[in-house]
Amino acid sequence: MAMNVLLVGSGAREHAIAWRLSQSPRLAKLWIASGNPGTALFGENVPEVRATDLDGIVALAQRVRADLVVVGPEDPLAAGLVDRLEAAGIAAFGPSGAAAQLEASKAFAKSLMRDAGIATSSSMTFEDAERATAYVADVGHLVVVKADGLAAGKGVTVCDDVAQAEAAIDAAMRDRAFGAAGARVVIEERMFGRETSAHAFTDGVTVRHMPFSCDHKPVFDGDHGPNTGGMGAYSPPSWLPDGVADAIRRDVTERTVRAMADAGTPYRGVIYPGMMLTADGPRVVEYNSRFGDPETEVLLPRLRSDLLDIFDAVAHGRLADVPVEWSDEATVGVVMAAPGYPGPYATGAPIEGVDDVDEDVQVFMAGTATDAAGRLVTAGGRVLCVVASGATVVEARERAYDNVRRISFEGAHYRTDIAARADEALTTAVRR
Repeated sequence: MAMNVLLVGSGAREHAIAWRLSQSPRLAKLWIASGNPGTALFGENVPEVRATDLDGIVALAQRVRADLVVVGPEDPLAAGLVDRLEAAGIAAFGPSGAAAQLEASKAFAKSLMRDAGIATSSSMTFEDAERATAYVADVGHLVVVKADGLAAGKGVTVCDDVAQAEAAIDAAMRDRAFGAAGARVVIEERMFGRETSAHAFTDGVTVRHMPFSCDHKPVFDGDHGPNTGGMGAYSPPSWLPDGVADAIRRDVTERTVRAMADAGTPYRGVIYPGMMLTADGPRVVEYNSRFGDPETEVLLPRLRSDLLDIFDAVAHGRLADVPVEWSDEATVGVVMAAPGYPGPYATGAPIEGVDDVDEDVQVFMAGTATDAAGRLVTAGGRVLCVVASGATVVEARERAYDNVRRISFEGAHYRTDIAARADEALTTAVRR
């Protein structure tokens, strides 16, 4: 059956989703709220309806007679958009507001993991800044300070000493650098090791695992500088042993889906625990209740199956009936960011060279717009994600950077070491 689909979001993740949905023979028409110049290549943008406008999304879905709504970003999921859509009789891909707490509240996730016996770091939750400060002064290990709520991937501070932890608490709880998300903080024991993302589709019962991928969060080479929404990604991590990968799928992802169902909050959509491989085994760093960004940009080019079939099956509880197959190719994505990101940054710089990339290289647009003259210009912190494929990660990396160098805008910044360690043997000496 041909389907009308409404996609919610405006970043590179949504550009990648729109690109793959457009390849489905079942797609009748695609609308994107609010979209970007990249999504406009595959459907009709509705720029006046923002992802956080729940009433507007429901009304738009009704107006265009959407057979399915696909929710990309975490904020509308946590606000209960899927619940609102289903109450209006509209099928949706994504978790309910209650299930999205898995990402929206780190305290909720920690409690679930403790009850389900899922390995993670020790932690304490605080709603009082003075108590939190006293705790980091007294505890006998390094810590990570996390805003409890959603902070666009920027509410986490990995601390090297007590002074840095105290400053992170002040920023979140006293200065409200992350708004209401920092009213409560979770302080975790710092873990050491290599990180990987374990995405999966689930309809609440059946789980279909995606290939593993790896994100690069810090803004500068060598994992220096503040965390960002992600400066690049690659898939697969050849350093991840098969036995460890199987253990993560079984003991983390699948166990989490069962625990959510047992708790009365069945989880449907994309679930992805971010994992750290420590000397004591894999541990959950945090959960995400949607496709990662930039991980989506390197995962979807590897998908062989029909993405719309998968979304439809998840929304209707029949994922067990749909094959989900993946390419053996490797992919590398490099994010090009505005100067100053993740701090203050300028917008409106013309972007040149997007049409000069190789035919099989994807340039997924994140913070872009068109100006009055019709030129493509910068409109955000993360501007583009350039993704290339290859027989190996090394080959994909070389091709990605070759194409990145063909694109330019004033002050463009990108890391030069995305996937540089992708083929190194696994060790636990790497510090997070």
